[in-house]
Amino acid sequence: MPYDISEKLKIAVTTRAIFKLEQENEIFEKKGRAEYEKYQIEHEDDILIPGAAYSLVSALLKLNSIDKLNHKIEVIIMSRNSVNTSLRVFNSIKNYNLDISRGIFTGGGDLAPYLEALKIDLFLTANPYDAQAAINRKVPAATLLTNNIPDYNIGDSVREIRIAFDGDAVLFSEESEAIYKQKGLEAFAANEELNAKNPMSEGPFAKFLKTIAEIQKNIQDTDLNIRTALVTARNAPSHERVVRTLRAWDVCIDEAFFLGGISKTEVLKAFGAHIFFDDQMTYTEAASSVIPSGTVPYQVGSILNKG
Repeated sequence: MPYDISEKLKIAVTTRAIFKLEQENEIFEKKGRAEYEKYQIEHEDDILIPGAAYSLVSALLKLNSIDKLNHKIEVIIMSRNSVNTSLRVFNSIKNYNLDISRGIFTGGGDLAPYLEALKIDLFLTANPYDAQAAINRKVPAATLLTNNIPDYNIGDSVREIRIAFDGDAVLFSEESEAIYKQKGLEAFAANEELNAKNPMSEGPFAKFLKTIAEIQKNIQDTDLNIRTALVTARNAPSHERVVRTLRAWDVCIDEAFFLGGISKTEVLKAFGAHIFFDDQMTYTEAASSVIPSGTVPYQVGSILNKG
């Protein structure tokens, strides 16, 4: 019988997202694939340093220790590298006792078709091109900031997994954000008041949040916990539509911050998120100085996509 992952929370993470590989990536960009592969093979017994996605991935994998979740979390390593360079990655995975046994190495080929084929629920990458290609296929994806990031406080004794989300164009559709960008704050506020009782459509990370919410319900009597936060530039009265949308989804966010333009960074630091997802790089770049952060791209064809 084939191994069935259809009911699992499926997370795909690239090697440069889960481990710090910026030095190696520089070799690839400056000296080419052959020199990169040579370097990786020569250093395949050298353990890699945890990267931006590591804290979230390692924390979520702890959920597999809960019997009634039936090994709910499936993490798959994805890479454009050749299989010849895979040993260093899997040696590092083994060193950190991560419950990861599956990987896809495309030898330079696109990752997006395989993300779609596996019906991946979350894709974490350091490559904006790959994140964009995934979003275009409606695979929830984020580009993690990996350049010059600090060594985040990563420990093995995590008992609470903390995930923070922006609202518009991340959890919710981009419709309201588009009104703000096209017509300004007054038009946005008027639209949200007019539609306060009309739930917003789902954004790219809505399904992921809903899955996390279901897991939360099933681990209430265990030693592990998940805590979610909404960190948004909205404020009153536009907060009402957010509350009613989450209520319609039967999702209870643990903490909500309606900041109305106040900097998100210190709030996220205080919350202690394992990761923060936002559609605007202004926020993710600032937040990445204190917590792992990922930028969620807009689909090609979106009026918010300037590229």
